[in-house]
Amino acid sequence: MKYVYNALQHFKTINHHKKLVMQGCFRLGLYWQGLTHDLSKYTWPEFRTGVLYYMDGQSPHNGERRRFGYSTAWLHHKGRNRHHAEYWIDYTADPDPDDRHIAGMKMPVKYLVEMFVDRVSASKNYRGSQYRDCDPLEYYEKRKSYMIVHEDTRKQLEILLHMLARRGEDETFAYIRRSVLRNNHWEKLQHIFGKRCCKLQQLSSHRMDKF
Repeated sequence: MKYVYNALQHFKTINHHKKLVMQGCFRLGLYWQGLTHDLSKYTWPEFRTGVLYYMDGQSPHNGERRRFGYSTAWLHHKGRNRHHAEYWIDYTADPDPDDRHIAGMKMPVKYLVEMFVDRVSASKNYRGSQYRDCDPLEYYEKRKSYMIVHEDTRKQLEILLHMLARRGEDETFAYIRRSVLRNNHWEKLQHIFGKRCCKLQQLSSHRMDKF
């Protein structure tokens, strides 16, 4: 009966989280990302961990880590979901092999925004009625020391988390729509036309630097 209970509770948790992320992504016009967010959580390699290690108010990944020292569900999850900074960890492209090292690659803007929405939604999911707009920032601050992430991505994420904590969700989401997601348009143009769009992207990014 324990595992039946765990399965039902875990299913409710991931459904509620997905609903929150979907609502946030839809507010920002990221409809496809809202619909497809975290679908891998419903696959057996990930759902199984929820059945075995479900904990109220905490990710079952932590229970699996305590038993084995790592989480198979998390390793499966981070390799299939581009809104996680861990998806973008790779070797650097230094010409000299001796200079190469593991580093975070810069995340495309649309996945950076989805990561922000994911963090906000996770805090709402686990904190419930006690949720505050500063919770996602506090969670991040406790864990940022061991995150491997590109410095530009880190800077942009921190801007959004601090804005949320100080100014609230409505103003932060309006800022994302008005300013941040414009970078996504420059990235698409750069992908199509190459370096000719670099200067346009830099001008758009400069707005974030002024915040």
